[in-house]
Amino acid sequence: MGKKYVDSLKSYERAKAYEAAEAMELVVANAKAKFDETVELHIRLGIDPRQADQQVRGVLVLPNGTGKTKKVLVVAKGERADAAQAAGADFVGAEEMIQKIQTENWFGFDVMITTPDMMGVVGRIGRLLGPKGLMPNPKSGTVTMDVAKAVAEVKAGKVEYRLDKTAIIHCPIGKKSFGTQKLMENFNALMEAIVKAKPAAAKGQYIKSVTLTSTMGPGVKVAYSRG
Repeated sequence: MGKKYVDSLKSYERAKAYEAAEAMELVVANAKAKFDETVELHIRLGIDPRQADQQVRGVLVLPNGTGKTKKVLVVAKGERADAAQAAGADFVGAEEMIQKIQTENWFGFDVMITTPDMMGVVGRIGRLLGPKGLMPNPKSGTVTMDVAKAVAEVKAGKVEYRLDKTAIIHCPIGKKSFGTQKLMENFNALMEAIVKAKPAAAKGQYIKSVTLTSTMGPGVKVAYSRG
């Protein structure tokens, strides 16, 4: 552990769950790296991720964005390709983009968006895209005819939240430089979305624990009673 990290641990009680606003203030104060640290939200849910009827997954455009500009690749043709270009996509193409990924191992993008008619082509490199979390999916809004809207949402700060194998959701909610108020607005929006996404099959306590942290800082427990 570095000196800054150790000093941060002395500024609060690790076992205590703080009210969200106070926890956020602690996280921002303890983000002491020389770069603008990302603030992350980690939520443990009381459901079984192995059960198909207990999946939690969705997308949300955070009120204040994420603070990170994502590079977007759109695989489309004709008018859809033109619309994607006009909406600000970083890369637009069709089969030639798939070939570029295949032959050059090129992954100079953060999000891939495609139209339903191109999914057959995209599917050819599913084994390359899947492990990197780049495979387009209708549930995440990345397989759509309205590619312009999808590009605009990603650029505006859309995040995808999904349950991992350990029943935890990990999601960025902004940068330290946002300040506590904007980070809290993003925090509340994401928590609200996850509460609404509670599966009907979920039994007992839905939200087990909530933790806020920054890229290099320690985690701070959050008292959260809903769910």
